[in-house]
Amino acid sequence: MKERYPTKKIFVGEVAIGGDAPISVQSMTFSDTKDVEATLKQINRLHFAGADIVRVAVPDMEDALALKAIKERISLPLIADIHFNYRLALEAAKWVDGIRFNPGNIGEKGRIKEIVKACKERSLPIRIGVNAGSLEKEFENRYGATAEGMVASAEYNIKFLEDLDFTDIKVSLKASDVDRTVEAYRMLRPKNNYPFHIGVTEAGTLFHATVKSSIGLGALLLDGIGDTIRVSITGELEEEIKVAKAILKDSGRAKEGVNIISCPTCGRIEADLVSAVAEIERRCAHIKKPLDISVMGCVVNAIGEAKHADVAIAYGKGSGLVMLKGEIVAKLSEDKLVERFIEEVEKLASNKD
Repeated sequence: MKERYPTKKIFVGEVAIGGDAPISVQSMTFSDTKDVEATLKQINRLHFAGADIVRVAVPDMEDALALKAIKERISLPLIADIHFNYRLALEAAKWVDGIRFNPGNIGEKGRIKEIVKACKERSLPIRIGVNAGSLEKEFENRYGATAEGMVASAEYNIKFLEDLDFTDIKVSLKASDVDRTVEAYRMLRPKNNYPFHIGVTEAGTLFHATVKSSIGLGALLLDGIGDTIRVSITGELEEEIKVAKAILKDSGRAKEGVNIISCPTCGRIEADLVSAVAEIERRCAHIKKPLDISVMGCVVNAIGEAKHADVAIAYGKGSGLVMLKGEIVAKLSEDKLVERFIEEVEKLASNKD
């Protein structure tokens, strides 16, 4: 895994993005923002799911005016998502912690100047959100909806903001397919040091979005690219956070929570491994300390894999072993193994070393 690319640190509210800050996880509500109570409920769901930042759509002035009431009742940093009407950004900037706009549909540059002025007055960061499906005509005509076109748009708009003496910038380059998304981020990354918001847009339902995002975001994270992420899912808000955190953990970019190592189901398994792993996953979900825990269902894989885990179960026929850092601490009947295993995991999780 490559070292994370060094980027400028900016702040969305009190959440740092870039530099040495942890990679943050974002999501977006799908309520009508003007429905304050419905939007607050969704923001609270995201808060308890573990989101670091939340974004809301602002398609009309009534939505923009609702932001004051929303901001007063939440603790998560709030980003306003602006398309087409720059006046919405000017109103939103009075209340939120950041502005995201798509340069492809804001229009003439005088409008962007007004957005920049409003953000400078309140020290708000701006995300330049380039989308392959809505590039400015000059770039679409020249490059088509390609990675090159996305990068050209991003570079032009970065330079435009820099010329206005504005550098609290983060950048996203999103397409609905993995290939263009990854290519665009890789192409732009060496050209500036602004933090990147990474994600595959319009990724689809839970299954497809998880696959696309795992490939795309995983590839970028392993390349050292990415300072804040969103997994876009057509579905429940909490799933976006769950999948994003799993990608961060399994890519090695986040050191938090248990890493469950379990063997695939096959004819050698000598225990009800599926039920055991499901119970262990549920009962360990609250643990924040990084731990490798292993649940192996037969003697072929059990001892070798278990030796390298912090805590492990090595199942045999009707009984098995609980191991702690490679040492056997108990030999028990199958019905008692999970309970003892959880006890050992909880002990390790509570240690402060």
